[in-house]
Amino acid sequence: MRGLRLALVVTVVALLLTDSAGAATVAQETLDRYFRIEYQVAQSATKPVLSGYIYNAHPGTPVERMQLAIEGLDAAGNVVGSSSTWVLGTVPPGNRAYFSTSVVPAASYRVQVLFFDWGSRGGSGN
Repeated sequence: MRGLRLALVVTVVALLLTDSAGAATVAQETLDRYFRIEYQVAQSATKPVLSGYIYNAHPGTPVERMQLAIEGLDAAGNVVGSSSTWVLGTVPPGNRAYFSTSVVPAASYRVQVLFFDWGSRGGSGN
């Protein structure tokens, strides 16, 4: 019975480690090589809205569960507010996906990839 519990614990730990591998910290140079972000800010009735596209330049690998970090900056470059938004759906390889979110008023904005998982490269189509 004790051996069964140990095997179960080892299996759960292995699954947790495998599942979080796609969320591992990635160097900024790698992010810059595979992703490009274009955005614009428009004023709505209540708050500014930041919207744009994230481009996936990785050949053959889609991106899933992507989250972007958004920092509002004052004229001196100091952070005056921060938020995040999810990119809806999958970002196909060699293609782009749209995002949009309301943000705090600021002189400028910095948008960066906060989190993502590499998706499946295809397969059986099941």
